[in-house]
Amino acid sequence: MVTIDSVRDAPDEHLAWMHQAMAMAQEALAASEVPVGCVFVRNGQAIAKARNRTNELRNATRHAELEAIDAILADPSLTPKPVPYPLADTTLYVTVEPCIMCASALRQVGIKEVFYGCGNERFGGCGSVLGANGGLEHPKHPAYKASAGYCREEAIMALRRFYVTENTNAPTPRSKANRVLKTEIP
Repeated sequence: MVTIDSVRDAPDEHLAWMHQAMAMAQEALAASEVPVGCVFVRNGQAIAKARNRTNELRNATRHAELEAIDAILADPSLTPKPVPYPLADTTLYVTVEPCIMCASALRQVGIKEVFYGCGNERFGGCGSVLGANGGLEHPKHPAYKASAGYCREEAIMALRRFYVTENTNAPTPRSKANRVLKTEIP
Protein backbone atom coordinates (compact mmCIF):
# COMPACT_ATOMS: atom_id res chain seq x y z
CA MET A 1 0.00 0.00 0.00
CA VAL A 2 1.12 3.52 -0.77
CA THR A 3 0.85 5.96 2.11
CA ILE A 4 0.56 9.70 2.02
CA ASP A 5 4.08 9.84 3.52
CA SER A 6 5.48 8.70 0.16
CA VAL A 7 4.04 11.82 -1.49
CA ARG A 8 4.76 14.21 1.41
CA ASP A 9 6.32 16.85 -0.87
CA ALA A 10 2.94 17.66 -2.41
CA PRO A 11 1.50 20.91 -1.05
CA ASP A 12 -1.89 19.38 -0.37
CA GLU A 13 -2.89 15.88 0.74
CA HIS A 14 -5.84 15.83 -1.65
CA LEU A 15 -3.68 16.90 -4.56
CA ALA A 16 -1.19 14.13 -3.79
CA TRP A 17 -3.90 11.48 -3.92
CA MET A 18 -5.30 13.01 -7.10
CA HIS A 19 -1.89 12.67 -8.73
CA GLN A 20 -2.10 8.95 -8.03
CA ALA A 21 -5.59 8.84 -9.55
CA MET A 22 -4.22 10.70 -12.60
CA ALA A 23 -1.50 8.04 -12.95
CA MET A 24 -4.26 5.43 -13.15
CA ALA A 25 -6.07 7.56 -15.75
CA GLN A 26 -2.89 7.73 -17.83
CA GLU A 27 -2.66 3.93 -17.59
CA ALA A 28 -6.24 3.73 -18.89
CA LEU A 29 -5.39 6.09 -21.76
CA ALA A 30 -2.39 3.94 -22.69
CA ALA A 31 -4.75 0.94 -22.80
CA SER A 32 -7.19 2.77 -25.13
CA GLU A 33 -9.75 3.25 -22.38
CA VAL A 34 -11.57 6.44 -21.41
CA PRO A 35 -8.92 7.91 -19.08
CA VAL A 36 -10.54 7.71 -15.68
CA GLY A 37 -8.56 6.56 -12.67
CA CYS A 38 -9.24 6.44 -8.96
CA VAL A 39 -7.73 5.79 -5.54
CA PHE A 40 -9.66 4.78 -2.42
CA VAL A 41 -7.98 6.00 0.76
CA ARG A 42 -8.53 4.83 4.34
CA ASN A 43 -6.48 5.99 7.34
CA GLY A 44 -3.87 7.65 5.15
CA GLN A 45 -3.32 4.56 2.98
CA ALA A 46 -4.41 3.70 -0.55
CA ILE A 47 -6.51 0.56 -0.17
CA ALA A 48 -7.44 0.27 -3.86
CA LYS A 49 -6.52 1.84 -7.17
CA ALA A 50 -8.28 1.24 -10.46
CA ARG A 51 -8.87 2.50 -13.95
CA ASN A 52 -11.59 2.10 -16.53
CA ARG A 53 -11.62 -1.33 -18.18
CA THR A 54 -14.85 -1.14 -20.20
CA ASN A 55 -13.21 -1.67 -23.60
CA GLU A 56 -10.80 -4.32 -22.36
CA LEU A 57 -13.55 -6.38 -20.74
CA ARG A 58 -16.31 -5.33 -23.17
CA ASN A 59 -18.47 -4.55 -20.16
CA ALA A 60 -20.00 -1.09 -19.74
CA THR A 61 -20.08 -1.45 -15.93
CA ARG A 62 -16.31 -1.75 -15.54
CA HIS A 63 -15.75 1.86 -14.55
CA ALA A 64 -12.74 2.66 -12.36
CA GLU A 65 -14.85 3.15 -9.23
CA LEU A 66 -16.65 -0.20 -9.59
CA GLU A 67 -13.40 -2.01 -10.36
CA ALA A 68 -11.94 -0.68 -7.09
CA ILE A 69 -15.09 -1.32 -5.04
CA ASP A 70 -15.09 -4.94 -6.24
CA ALA A 71 -11.43 -5.33 -5.23
CA ILE A 72 -12.10 -3.86 -1.78
CA LEU A 73 -15.16 -6.01 -1.11
CA ALA A 74 -13.33 -9.15 -2.29
CA ASP A 75 -10.44 -8.60 0.15
CA PRO A 76 -11.31 -9.89 3.65
CA SER A 77 -8.53 -7.79 5.18
CA LEU A 78 -10.22 -4.61 3.90
CA THR A 79 -13.77 -5.65 4.77
CA PRO A 80 -13.31 -8.24 7.53
CA LYS A 81 -16.97 -8.46 8.53
CA PRO A 82 -20.21 -7.67 6.76
CA VAL A 83 -21.41 -4.16 7.62
CA PRO A 84 -24.11 -2.04 6.00
CA TYR A 85 -21.62 0.62 4.84
CA PRO A 86 -18.16 -0.92 4.29
CA LEU A 87 -16.65 2.34 2.96
CA ALA A 88 -17.94 4.67 5.68
CA ASP A 89 -14.35 5.51 6.69
CA THR A 90 -13.00 5.72 3.13
CA THR A 91 -12.41 8.66 0.78
CA LEU A 92 -12.39 8.40 -3.00
CA TYR A 93 -10.14 10.42 -5.31
CA VAL A 94 -11.23 10.12 -8.96
CA THR A 95 -10.20 12.06 -12.02
CA VAL A 96 -13.71 12.63 -13.42
CA GLU A 97 -17.00 13.15 -11.60
CA PRO A 98 -18.57 9.72 -11.00
CA CYS A 99 -21.34 8.90 -13.44
CA ILE A 100 -24.86 8.34 -12.13
CA MET A 101 -24.27 4.57 -11.87
CA CYS A 102 -21.02 4.96 -9.91
CA ALA A 103 -22.31 7.83 -7.73
CA SER A 104 -25.25 5.66 -6.74
CA ALA A 105 -23.02 2.64 -6.02
CA LEU A 106 -20.76 4.84 -3.88
CA ARG A 107 -23.77 5.95 -1.87
CA GLN A 108 -24.91 2.36 -1.40
CA VAL A 109 -21.54 1.32 0.06
CA GLY A 110 -21.50 4.42 2.27
CA ILE A 111 -18.45 6.25 0.91
CA LYS A 112 -17.34 8.98 3.30
CA GLU A 113 -16.36 11.64 0.74
CA VAL A 114 -15.37 12.06 -2.92
CA PHE A 115 -12.84 14.41 -4.50
CA TYR A 116 -12.80 14.61 -8.28
CA GLY A 117 -11.02 16.47 -11.04
CA CYS A 118 -13.47 17.60 -13.70
CA GLY A 119 -17.23 17.51 -14.03
CA ASN A 120 -19.06 15.05 -16.23
CA GLU A 121 -21.60 17.13 -18.17
CA ARG A 122 -23.12 14.10 -19.92
CA PHE A 123 -23.40 11.51 -17.15
CA GLY A 124 -22.34 13.17 -13.87
CA GLY A 125 -23.91 11.75 -10.75
CA CYS A 126 -22.57 14.26 -8.20
CA GLY A 127 -24.47 17.28 -9.44
CA SER A 128 -23.59 17.91 -13.09
CA VAL A 129 -26.58 15.89 -14.31
CA LEU A 130 -28.06 14.31 -11.19
CA GLY A 131 -27.18 14.58 -7.50
CA ALA A 132 -27.12 10.88 -6.65
CA ASN A 133 -24.52 11.66 -3.98
CA GLY A 134 -26.90 13.74 -1.91
CA GLY A 135 -29.19 15.88 -4.02
CA LEU A 136 -31.76 13.11 -4.08
CA GLU A 137 -33.45 11.98 -0.90
CA HIS A 138 -33.01 8.31 -0.03
CA PRO A 139 -34.77 6.48 2.80
CA LYS A 140 -31.73 4.41 3.75
CA HIS A 141 -28.37 5.36 2.21
CA PRO A 142 -26.56 8.39 3.65
CA ALA A 143 -25.50 11.26 1.41
CA TYR A 144 -21.83 12.03 0.87
CA LYS A 145 -19.96 15.21 0.05
CA ALA A 146 -18.36 15.53 -3.39
CA SER A 147 -15.75 18.23 -4.14
CA ALA A 148 -14.56 19.12 -7.64
CA GLY A 149 -11.52 20.79 -9.14
CA TYR A 150 -8.50 18.75 -8.04
CA CYS A 151 -6.23 18.25 -11.09
CA ARG A 152 -9.13 19.51 -13.22
CA GLU A 153 -7.04 20.68 -16.17
CA GLU A 154 -5.01 17.44 -16.31
CA ALA A 155 -8.21 15.38 -16.23
CA ILE A 156 -9.76 17.42 -19.04
CA MET A 157 -6.63 17.12 -21.18
CA ALA A 158 -6.49 13.34 -20.68
CA LEU A 159 -10.12 13.09 -21.82
CA ARG A 160 -9.43 15.31 -24.83
CA ARG A 161 -6.44 13.15 -25.81
CA PHE A 162 -8.68 10.10 -25.77
CA TYR A 163 -11.52 11.68 -27.72
CA VAL A 164 -9.31 12.89 -30.60
CA THR A 165 -8.09 9.34 -31.24
CA GLU A 166 -9.83 6.60 -33.15
CA ASN A 167 -11.67 4.25 -30.78
CA THR A 168 -11.62 0.93 -32.59
CA ASN A 169 -13.55 -0.60 -29.69
CA ALA A 170 -16.56 1.67 -30.22
CA PRO A 171 -19.71 -0.08 -31.50
CA THR A 172 -19.63 2.23 -34.53
CA PRO A 173 -16.12 3.71 -34.83
CA ARG A 174 -16.05 7.26 -36.23
CA SER A 175 -13.26 8.78 -38.24
CA LYS A 176 -11.49 11.47 -36.23
CA ALA A 177 -8.83 12.30 -38.79
CA ASN A 178 -9.84 15.98 -38.83
CA ARG A 179 -10.00 16.47 -35.05
CA VAL A 180 -7.46 18.73 -33.40
CA LEU A 181 -6.43 18.57 -29.76
CA LYS A 182 -7.63 21.75 -28.05
CA THR A 183 -5.29 22.81 -25.27
CA GLU A 184 -7.12 25.88 -23.92
CA ILE A 185 -9.27 25.14 -20.91
CA PRO A 186 -11.84 27.71 -19.76
